[in-house]
Amino acid sequence: MDLGLKGRRVVVTGGSAGIGLACARAYAQEGCDVVLASRDRAKLDAAAATLAPHGVRVDVFAGDLGVAADRERLAAAHGEADILVNNAGAIPGGGLLDFDMGAWEAAWALKVMGYIHLTQLYLGAMKARGAGTIVNVIGAAGRSPRYDYVCGGTGNAALMAFTGAVGGRSPAWGVRVFAINPAMTRTDRAVTLSKARAKERFGDESRWEELLSGLPFGRAIEPAEIANAAVFLSSPACGYVSGATLDVDGGGAFA
Repeated sequence: MDLGLKGRRVVVTGGSAGIGLACARAYAQEGCDVVLASRDRAKLDAAAATLAPHGVRVDVFAGDLGVAADRERLAAAHGEADILVNNAGAIPGGGLLDFDMGAWEAAWALKVMGYIHLTQLYLGAMKARGAGTIVNVIGAAGRSPRYDYVCGGTGNAALMAFTGAVGGRSPAWGVRVFAINPAMTRTDRAVTLSKARAKERFGDESRWEELLSGLPFGRAIEPAEIANAAVFLSSPACGYVSGATLDVDGGGAFA
């Protein structure tokens, strides 16, 4: 199936690993030029090298997207994107009493304010062109909040509301804004969170895989599955989606 994305330019934040890199790879396979953005230039260069076989242009941007000035630098350098994938975020696990407000503010500066600010920066240019798509990769905790991930669940819920509000208006400008909520996905960050939960529950972080035993289909989600959803939903083949949040959780919210 030709998704009609060849030649599009895509900016992926948090693009050096995990879901972000999987998204970049899936777009590259469709013939899109890709910009990978994250903090670590060495990791970005390594990630970019893995996309070389697809024969598309790959640029990298090293910066801290938890800082407004770096978000503005990204938009200034690569503001012509047809698709923006907001994916960068590293909100820590834990309950309300487990870390101070400084940790909350730092986490939200990247995941919550980062998404909001980058959407604002790119939406303006897309509105002027009358075309564009913004994909917010959020997280299932926004739909099913848990005390041991209260900072992330609260931030994710805010981003779901943000996506609905902006995505409800943006079609008037020829722009689509929607979100994907992945549940437990096989990434380095998911392992780190699972180890923290295992330490709290069992007193032994090495038992983290026991927490995965009850997942739908008996496994975690593969990053490529989230990437494939992002690519399809952002393509002209699925061009009537805006404001919505797709939960990719194997039905776990209803189990």
